[in-house]
Amino acid sequence: MPQRTAKEGSLRTFANPSRTLRLNSGSVLMLMTISGSATLEGTTRYRERFKDAAPKHFRQQHGLWLSSLGIGTYLGNADEETDARYTDTVVRSVQSGANVIDTAANYRFQRSERSIGSALQLLTEAHGFARDEVVICTKGGYLPFDSDPPRDVRRYVEETFVKPGIAGFEDFVGGSHCMTPAYLQHQLNQSLQNMNLECVDVYYVHNPESQLDQVSDTEFYARLRSAFESLEKRRNEGKLKVYGVATWNGFRVAAGARGYHSLARMESVAREVGGDSHGFRFIQLPLNLAMPEALTLKNQTVDGAQVSTLEAAAALGLNAMASASILQGRVAQGLPPGLREPLGSLATDAQMAIQFVRSAPGITTALVGMSSPEHVRENLELVHLNPLEPEQFMQLFSE
Repeated sequence: MPQRTAKEGSLRTFANPSRTLRLNSGSVLMLMTISGSATLEGTTRYRERFKDAAPKHFRQQHGLWLSSLGIGTYLGNADEETDARYTDTVVRSVQSGANVIDTAANYRFQRSERSIGSALQLLTEAHGFARDEVVICTKGGYLPFDSDPPRDVRRYVEETFVKPGIAGFEDFVGGSHCMTPAYLQHQLNQSLQNMNLECVDVYYVHNPESQLDQVSDTEFYARLRSAFESLEKRRNEGKLKVYGVATWNGFRVAAGARGYHSLARMESVAREVGGDSHGFRFIQLPLNLAMPEALTLKNQTVDGAQVSTLEAAAALGLNAMASASILQGRVAQGLPPGLREPLGSLATDAQMAIQFVRSAPGITTALVGMSSPEHVRENLELVHLNPLEPEQFMQLFSE
């Protein structure tokens, strides 16, 4: 049977070795596709489960109630033990008041998505939660590999993407990043299969600034336009609800610097391809005590005014999610005494670092990597504590 070309929409996917899930009781749960997506009704129901949550823990954005803390799934070894820990911590996080789950196809070589798929099956089949209560976010753009790094990367790319007509070698900037329509379509389909989902709630183009190492600004926005057009089509197919960009440096550098992203220009591109009801509604960027640029650097222009990225997002009606809230633990080790009192003198430095991020004006959810029950218990104690009030937060910048 001849393989379909990328133009025809190749559906070739990687093998997913995890189609069953063994429960602690010893019984086996078949992993079936979970239909639906997060809804206002469902996330309201989720919010109402936590009567003892602080009043400002949940925030309503774009027709959903989102928790002010979410679980990230970036770090960890590519092994079955880590897979099981992530499955467990995702379940525990949702049971503890965090309904935002963030991942990416390349995290742990697709293993993080597959662990989330197992967790969602447990949550919906064994723990009484529904798909419409949780907000699932994933990303595409980087080479994901499959369970483990390949011995021969070039051969892997050739067999997985080039021969099936999904992408050519020339489409991979720096040998690892691609955002062509056919590639993003393939990666979205793979992510859906990995998590046994019919639809993801937020789909990000992952670190698009990687393209700017090799292409001009004009070419970059042409490629972004094609990517957004493809994602609008996937919205119409019911495979994603909204989309966005997840960046590391793009919103943290000065205007004009290499790798810089104009948020207003991105929103304009989305409006051109999707109209007023376009699906470009989310951004993700680092924010923590060591990386405050989203708040402090006025590198965006909106209606002629110079504003920070978070101010620009609010003005443009975009929802901002914070990654690297504790910077892989590095900003949660020995906070200066002058920060402790304004942050509430909480029990641990990690809690205070997270409190800073979830209290930042314009941030909806602070994403925190959690791969152990101890981290879930520690971090999600904040569910019962309100974020700082704006005037308290501004004390951090008064010196």
